[in-house]
Amino acid sequence: MKQGHLSASSPEVDARIADWRPDLEAATAGLYPDRSSEIVEILIEKARRCAEKRSDALIDLDHRRLSRPDWYQHPARIGYMAYADRFGGDLDGVRKRLPYLGELGVDVVHLLSLLTPREGESDGGFALRDYRRPDPRLGSREALDELVADLRTNDMSLCADFVMNHTSDDHEWANAAREGSEYHRDLFITFEDRTLADRYELALPEVFPTMAPGNFTWVDGLDRWVWTTFREFQWDLNWANPDVMFEMAEVALDLANLGVDILRLDAIAFTWKRMGTNCQNLPEAHLVAQALRAVVGIGAPATILLAEAIVGPDDLVGYLGRHHLERRECELGYHNQLMVQGWSMLATRRSDLARIALSRLPDPPDTATWFTYVRCHDDIGWAIDDSDAAAVGVTGQGHRDFLARYFRGDFDGSFARGVPFSSNPEARDERTSGMASTLAGVAAGLEESDTSMIEMGVRRMLALYGLAFGYGGVPIIYMGDEVCQGDAHGYLDDPSLAGDSRWSHRPSFDEDLVAERHDASTPAGQMWSGLSGLVDARRRCLALHGSVSSHPVDVGDEAVFAWHRYHPRYGTFFGLLNVGDTPVEVVVPDWAGPDSLHDVLAPDEDDFTVLEPLQVRWLVQSEFLLPIPEPGGRSNSHVVN
Repeated sequence: MKQGHLSASSPEVDARIADWRPDLEAATAGLYPDRSSEIVEILIEKARRCAEKRSDALIDLDHRRLSRPDWYQHPARIGYMAYADRFGGDLDGVRKRLPYLGELGVDVVHLLSLLTPREGESDGGFALRDYRRPDPRLGSREALDELVADLRTNDMSLCADFVMNHTSDDHEWANAAREGSEYHRDLFITFEDRTLADRYELALPEVFPTMAPGNFTWVDGLDRWVWTTFREFQWDLNWANPDVMFEMAEVALDLANLGVDILRLDAIAFTWKRMGTNCQNLPEAHLVAQALRAVVGIGAPATILLAEAIVGPDDLVGYLGRHHLERRECELGYHNQLMVQGWSMLATRRSDLARIALSRLPDPPDTATWFTYVRCHDDIGWAIDDSDAAAVGVTGQGHRDFLARYFRGDFDGSFARGVPFSSNPEARDERTSGMASTLAGVAAGLEESDTSMIEMGVRRMLALYGLAFGYGGVPIIYMGDEVCQGDAHGYLDDPSLAGDSRWSHRPSFDEDLVAERHDASTPAGQMWSGLSGLVDARRRCLALHGSVSSHPVDVGDEAVFAWHRYHPRYGTFFGLLNVGDTPVEVVVPDWAGPDSLHDVLAPDEDDFTVLEPLQVRWLVQSEFLLPIPEPGGRSNSHVVN
């Protein structure tokens, strides 16, 4: 990219420093109290140098997004998540698929495993050998620059993974540590013997108990025990060392200057360690995110942060800045509670647990919003809170056990055919793998050649996407869901993958199914049509602007999940989802103004009191609806990208 024209003394940069300095000072004082002032100045200088290096195109983008700071909260935002290689083969192949994404209405593209991973096993691309270059199997740095340029031309934003907790064991820092560099060794958490490691281990859970038991690995050559939370080849970084903050801040700024619009902070919850705790969600993990937010805000304000914090409900909203005192932290976060509760509702045909769990979730700050999703590249951890479960008369452990059994298909009447992941009988913890179509019943219908089962499976998928698209934030489509793609089974024939069932829901892009997307007689066509309808409806609903939150509502029928949101400019939105097996009648509360509402998903229906099984309704005030998009006219030219 052509370098820009901002100088190190630019008044614009100085103004941004003045804006973000208090945030940076507060975060570093909490992390590094003895060196806080020095560290602040070093980080500001790194951000200033980043600003100097920005291309004219990125400087223009900075200006546009600073003038419209809610750009990522607009209802037109639609995301798509895919492994780069499995979606396009390589970067040129991804570029060729951009018109396909445009047809679907996508404008946020999250490419997994984009950067250079470890040789051999790499935890699905999350053990990085080089943060700054694409996986050479995907293409060159020039090919990535071309992809970024094409994304920008198509009004699409790029989301990429910024793996924060660890590097791979063949990263240049790890190699230098093995060769005797104390500086590089101190970037990681290591011990000469097991004394301290064993004391930490007493309170630490195992993330992958079957694949990688324990949290420490002996490394020959280094002759030390290395903290390895996830896999034995992923070395945990020592964020208590300010040099890690310096190094990783530079990486974040370089990725922003490469053209990454959204940095996904992978495993942010694990970054800080303290003896006697589970070393997750510690206060300092939030300070790390806040410091990076400030540095990026100074150096590359067009780039925002996404918290990958798949944690319990009590810890979730903190990563969006909701604390005792509000902080600027991550602008986006995964709404894993909405995802888990959606699948739970399908299994139980009841909404009470979801209503209670989601009602007690604090609202994010109005400058932050959610990534809402149905499935992703990872397993589903059944994050059911014990107190929420008790409120509906069940135990948390019992309900977690039930969901694991149900979605692996071992419960009477289950429609799911999921695959267990990382089962730990001692801890009574089992997570679930599988594509949405597999978990929703399409796979079972195809197995039995039962058209009605297949249809119900598609309806379940659309019900969950109707909830995700209508809850606010940025909804994410996981690659293949748009055409009802099922599990991949070939991973079982690969010894390096066979032990990790998550590869069941990481298939390659299915051209045959995509060819059926306009054939309404096929599951692919039905799913594509239904999702396209949700995309078009979202683009009309300004009340889905991400600056306001949704709140569950009790409408007197446990088969109905209802939610309400109110935007001071764009009025009321009232959502309804029937998770039961029979039609129900619903009375919208008078306080929601039902006489002024219109079902944007069924615009020809005047009576919206009846909900068929798995039907979703989005009731909005018609005066705030944008015009119906022209066929195929899903351009985001009216939105700041």
